[in-house]
Formats: sequence, structure tokens, C-alpha cells
Amino acid sequence: MTNTRKAAPFLISRTFDAPRERVWKAWTEVEQMKQWWGPKGFTVAHCKLDLRPGGLGHYCLRAPDGGEMWGRFVYREIVRPERLVWINSFSDKDGGLGTHPMNPAWPREMLTTVSFRDLGNRTEVTIEWIPVDGSTELEVGTFDKGRDSMKMGWTGTLDQFGAYLGKK
Repeated sequence: MTNTRKAAPFLISRTFDAPRERVWKAWTEVEQMKQWWGPKGFTVAHCKLDLRPGGLGHYCLRAPDGGEMWGRFVYREIVRPERLVWINSFSDKDGGLGTHPMNPAWPREMLTTVSFRDLGNRTEVTIEWIPVDGSTELEVGTFDKGRDSMKMGWTGTLDQFGAYLGKK
């Protein structure tokens, strides 16, 4: 059953001590993204990015226990160095659309907008996440109940990103 209720977007922002061009490259170049993408404790086992509207990003995160979680991006908009917009979903190892491995009621597709605000030698990164139009009532409800989990996951990812920027 298709949902008529819209979820409020999930938003998280962080300011990094790095110029916008450097931050942009770390989000758009495979070799850099492999160094930081994913929640704390996870490593990137596979990553490819086809950075163009309609292009596919495909990745595998390896958990501390060795388990794997596959995901994908289908890019909608790329405005260098200001914004990336993609549809995010879980996937299989071949890049096909999948469901959340621990919560099948999670929205199958999420609209993700990452904005990069130039603050001189610093950059504010804002992530907006929302279920795509056509998500079911159950998916929207699961999304709304999952805000603490989203905050924890994105906080861990942004922590890893900040640590990566601090190394270079």
C-alpha cells in the first residue's frame, strides 16, 4: 500500500577543518571514500562510483564480525562542489535493489542530499535523508522510529570522515 503521509527529513550537519574542494573530492573519489565511508568499526571491502546523473555507486561494508552489507547509490544530481543527490538503497553484490538486512520494513529507497557549504578553510557538510515518494506507510513509520539509529550511524560515519581528513 502506497503511503500518502510524508516523513519529515532526517538532517545531520558537521563542520570540518578542510576546504570545500578537499571535502568534495573525499566524497567523490573512490580511493578516498574507501578510507572513511561507513559507520565506526566498518571497513569498505568494495567501492565503485560512476559520478554522473544516472550513474551507479556500489559498495560493500565489512562489519567487525566479518559480515558484509552491500549498498548502492543512483546519482540524480551532481553540482560540483556544492551538492550530491542520489537514491540510496541496500543491494546485493551485483548491484540489484535489496532490503535492509536486519529490518525488512526499512524504506527500500532513500533520497539522499549531501550539501557542502564553503566556510573558507572549513566546510559544513549537511546530509538530508528521506524515504522516496511511493514509500509505504510501514516504511515511513519505520523511518520515523529509526531516527536515533540514523543519528548513530551517520555520526559514526562523519566521525570516520573527520578522522580521515585529519590524517591528510
